[in-house]
Amino acid sequence: MTGTPPARIQQPPGAGAGRAGYGRRMAETEKRTKSSSTLLTVIIAFVANVLVAAAKSVAAVLSGSASMAAEAAHSWADTGNQVFLFFAERRSARPRDKSHPMGYGREAYVWSMFAAFGLFTAGAVVSIMHGIQEIIAPEPAADFTVAYIVLAVAFVFEGVSFVQAFRQTRKAAHELERHTLEQVLISSDPTLRAVFAEDAAALIGLVVAFVGVFLHQVTGSPLPDAIGSIVVGVLLAVVAVVLIDRNRRFLVGQGVTPDIERSMARRVLEHRDIARLTYLHLEFVGPRKLYLVAAVDLEGDHPEHEVAVALRRIERELEDHETVEEAVLTLATLDEAALRF
Repeated sequence: MTGTPPARIQQPPGAGAGRAGYGRRMAETEKRTKSSSTLLTVIIAFVANVLVAAAKSVAAVLSGSASMAAEAAHSWADTGNQVFLFFAERRSARPRDKSHPMGYGREAYVWSMFAAFGLFTAGAVVSIMHGIQEIIAPEPAADFTVAYIVLAVAFVFEGVSFVQAFRQTRKAAHELERHTLEQVLISSDPTLRAVFAEDAAALIGLVVAFVGVFLHQVTGSPLPDAIGSIVVGVLLAVVAVVLIDRNRRFLVGQGVTPDIERSMARRVLEHRDIARLTYLHLEFVGPRKLYLVAAVDLEGDHPEHEVAVALRRIERELEDHETVEEAVLTLATLDEAALRF
């Protein structure tokens, strides 16, 4: 379908205002609730990363472990990333205005992209370089006990942050009837995806660092420790590339998955005034925010001015749904085939 969407025609004063207004307030309340849950996840991750990064830095200096140094770089990178994710969550939640008619939702993908680049440069590159330097010019290790203590404490803090991200992701996956990992990969929420992925990588990295430090202590060779640092760097690079790719997809206009398309099509068809649906376009304009364009056939046969008012009323009712940022409806022609879902 081409052309500029028709200008909105105001409904007669008082017509359906009470129900529509209540529905919109409920939708906005649910949006704020989900946004607050994601913000809490970011704050918990930030606090955990600050504490863990400081402890790892001290342990890296005292022990001389390459793996521990890589983990310190990883945690400081994660700490900086939480700041970007905080901006992503706050700025994307701003209501739409004349300069941004579709809202500011896509800002979440911009700031999350910055966070992913930060993870790649400050985490992956630093860890790999440090591991290579350790192989070329190894430094003697000293206090392994401190390294073990810090790794254990870090695992607890990172575990708390990961559990929070996992619970929120699992809840969202359950609502959409998806597996948790599937929700992580295809979710429109880049902030939650980043926290989940970074915390998971942090826990795996801690296990790798433990193995590297342990083998260094047992064998007396710094090689396993240096390899551990490189492995941590490669792990962070893979996570960063996946996050960058996912944000890129949403920035350039990510379509919806078939399950969301079916759900929204059923919602349109279940409306009491809609008899047929012949065209449906859905596009993410931010986390949990959709732009909906549809061609429909209305029930009955009404004069043109009544049809125009009815279309605008239905659009507003569709926008009362928590995920629909903007709905634009047009009339279907008789020769257009109905969509089947």
